[in-house]
Amino acid sequence: MSATRRAVVVGAGVGGLATAARLAAAGVSVTVLEQADTVGGKLGLREVDGFRFDTGPSLVTLPWTLAATLEATGVDVEDVLDLQRLDPIARYRFGDGTWLDADAEEARFVRRLEEEVHPGAGVQWTALMDRAAAMWDASADRVLQQPLDGVTDLLRLAADPRDIATIAPHRSLRSLGREHLSDPRLRQLLDRYATYSGSDPRKAPAVLATVAWAERRWGGWYVTGGLRRIGEVLADRVRACGGQIRCGTRVTGVRVAAGPSGDRVSGVSVEGGEVLDADVVVLNADAGQVVQHLLPDRLTSGLRRRLRVAPRSLGGWVMLLGIAVDDAGRAHERLAHHTVLFAERYDEEFDALFGRHPRYADRPTVYVAVADDPAVAPAGHRAVFVLVNAPRTDQVAGPPPGYGDAILALMARRGVDLRDRIVLREERTPADLQRDTLTPGGAIYGTSSNGPLAAFLRPPNNGPAEGLYLVGGSAHPGGGLPLVLMSARIVAEAVLHSA
Repeated sequence: MSATRRAVVVGAGVGGLATAARLAAAGVSVTVLEQADTVGGKLGLREVDGFRFDTGPSLVTLPWTLAATLEATGVDVEDVLDLQRLDPIARYRFGDGTWLDADAEEARFVRRLEEEVHPGAGVQWTALMDRAAAMWDASADRVLQQPLDGVTDLLRLAADPRDIATIAPHRSLRSLGREHLSDPRLRQLLDRYATYSGSDPRKAPAVLATVAWAERRWGGWYVTGGLRRIGEVLADRVRACGGQIRCGTRVTGVRVAAGPSGDRVSGVSVEGGEVLDADVVVLNADAGQVVQHLLPDRLTSGLRRRLRVAPRSLGGWVMLLGIAVDDAGRAHERLAHHTVLFAERYDEEFDALFGRHPRYADRPTVYVAVADDPAVAPAGHRAVFVLVNAPRTDQVAGPPPGYGDAILALMARRGVDLRDRIVLREERTPADLQRDTLTPGGAIYGTSSNGPLAAFLRPPNNGPAEGLYLVGGSAHPGGGLPLVLMSARIVAEAVLHSA
């Protein structure tokens, strides 16, 4: 393609920045327009009183997706980011009061299962991971790393019936766990991976076991300085490769011109009346925003149909805590970098979130992240991120009064009492995410994976006009850092290979 080709990327989240950096490195003239005052999107940052809180992801999985993105822009990941492998990947506290460390090294974790859960538990887990590895081999290249246009792509994926049998699209993650794992605690651990995409394990497909396998295979990683550094580095790469980033710039619409072969993008309109001409427009925006505010009505019928049937992900309620450490320099002896305090009755939580009348769960699972990183907290303190799965704002206006105090008390009952060490406390609801990132309802992951066809119902990366593309968590292949980076690669390659 010609190096003079112009691309406008709407949205400076990870998907938009990664796409822009890849295109700029390939010689495309790229301008990124972001409505917020800073880059990063859902990879948010809150700085207050010397504390630096990631308000989005706190874990890097599939680190090769990040490495490949940066390599495409001309740098090695280790030259621009300090990634630290976590061990354990997570610490779990189950409803019966028992604890389990998910060691980073698989053989050590399997031994722990045999010794601390029950004899044979390690063998069962290994068999499950072998099944998940086969699912990955049968689906990753053809589903996650290639464009999908819809359910008709099932025909392509069904070319080898053995792959369909391996993926088992008719089965849920919950049923797969029941088949392989006799201990209810390990089944609960597996169920947790449905929430990686804001989903219900009773409805999410069994193939989400690949999330657990991938985390075991490539580990969980932390970025020194916080995961917000990823957004900052991607923005640096856009600029270093010749691209421009304009924050505080709200796009009001995509301009589309009729041509001999159909509709084609011609640029975007910006608040205040400015028009930017472009040969390519990449929308790193929630598909609901795209339909409601950015595209001409005549182009939205297909996306509207997708959005009507594609299940939305859940939201998240967050508490940011500044904690004084104890005399031994610990935030709390029970806390690892990532700690999961499971609900005593997990299904009650999913009934609350995904039932006919969604509500905040009374005794939910609590996710706690605390980094031993002097870059994110004043001396003698730690920055603690607390997450609880929550309904979206289109389902419930907000949490009940006193919810934060109730969660702190619940954490204390589960063995993590931070209440007498708190020096800073802020709460964030799905409404805050909706306001800051224009994410409808505050849906963390855009679309969920509830249902066997959920992956095929997400909006495709190719938009409804020539030169128009969708990237990010609400488009294929879905939400979460690694999938969004895959989405960016798919879109960038489609742009570069287009006429």
